[in-house]
Amino acid sequence: MNNELKAKPKISKTYAMQLATIFLGFIIFGISENIKGPAIPRIQFDFHLDEMQLGTLLSLNALGYLIACSFTAVLTHKLGIKAVSLMAFGLMLISGVLIFFSHSYPVFSSSYFLMYIGNGMLEIGLAILGARIFVKNTGTMMNLSHFFYGLSSTVAPMIASGLMSVSLFGHMLDWRGMYLVMLSLSVLPMIPAFLSRFPGDDLAMEDRIPLKSLVRDPALWLLVLILSFGVVSELAVGGWLVNFLEKAYKWDSVSASGMLSIFFLCFSAARLLLGPVTDKIGFNLSLIIFAAVSAVCTFIAILGGESAAFLFAAAGIGIAPIYPTVMAFIAKRYPRGSDTAITFTVTLMGIGSVIGNYLIGAIMKVVRNSYGADTELGLLRGLQAGYGFIGLCAFICAISGCILYRYLKARKELI
Repeated sequence: MNNELKAKPKISKTYAMQLATIFLGFIIFGISENIKGPAIPRIQFDFHLDEMQLGTLLSLNALGYLIACSFTAVLTHKLGIKAVSLMAFGLMLISGVLIFFSHSYPVFSSSYFLMYIGNGMLEIGLAILGARIFVKNTGTMMNLSHFFYGLSSTVAPMIASGLMSVSLFGHMLDWRGMYLVMLSLSVLPMIPAFLSRFPGDDLAMEDRIPLKSLVRDPALWLLVLILSFGVVSELAVGGWLVNFLEKAYKWDSVSASGMLSIFFLCFSAARLLLGPVTDKIGFNLSLIIFAAVSAVCTFIAILGGESAAFLFAAAGIGIAPIYPTVMAFIAKRYPRGSDTAITFTVTLMGIGSVIGNYLIGAIMKVVRNSYGADTELGLLRGLQAGYGFIGLCAFICAISGCILYRYLKARKELI
């Protein structure tokens, strides 16, 4: 009895450190992803970029994320999740320093590219760790973990907007100083990551499901479609909503950033509260319902004009559970191949992000030029068309979920 009592604190402390690494990791991930919203208009102005060039910049950054996804699983197998997590946080810290000193576009884009390599490494590492640890109430715990991403994403745009106007030692921080301050917070999750022990690295290679077996499963390819279109719809909001509201409706920076924060407030609340719903009604059905809600809200917000702008924020309720629910789905369907399945799925998702960000910028430019590149109407229609594509991605996500539902129901493999 005494031995059992002595053993409990040790196990509890290890689990607490693992949770701290995951939760703080998602907080940093949310910060690094979503402080770009308020900064993008200033970056665009400083480097004289048009919408298509801006879309290309975001696509190149997504490419860095994609490259990281392609090698992170190999590093995880060789070095373990602990080393990979520490490397990811370290890269984001270094990129913040480099962004601060970037005064030419090539240096800035390279620094931004490095940050997204760190992001990619971190996301894969956190997803693998979650799949290994959360063996019970998987949907709830995955959504709870990703709630911390939404939590930091809620406050990040407002903090970033405020920091850009702060002066230190007679110099305004602006967007470069803001990136340095915010990315320096990467030091915090490095502490529990360093002190923690992580499970699953000792699993023999022969016990893992090989990639060749996984890619023969049509369900995995449908999960790739769901995740890709869902994530494009999710991440595009962080990059384009502030830009849309400032240019289409002439909102000031604080108001536009506030709407982005409301989006992530809805986003965070959905992940905090809807996790148990996914476990109760099933992952398949959840993906269909949530994606459809996001698509409907986005389309109504565009068609309804400025008075319906709040629905841009409400769309966060639907899109928020998509990513964690797909990760929970993979953990349940491929318990001995979750590392490989997650890496494969997220890598292809990265390709979708590259294409998606480029298409949004390209659609905006083409439609704007067709209505008159230098006219207010052309600007408005271009922004509406680009944002309409974001809603279309959520709709395709829902349709893919319906196909997956029919496929698994016919085989009695619904999750």
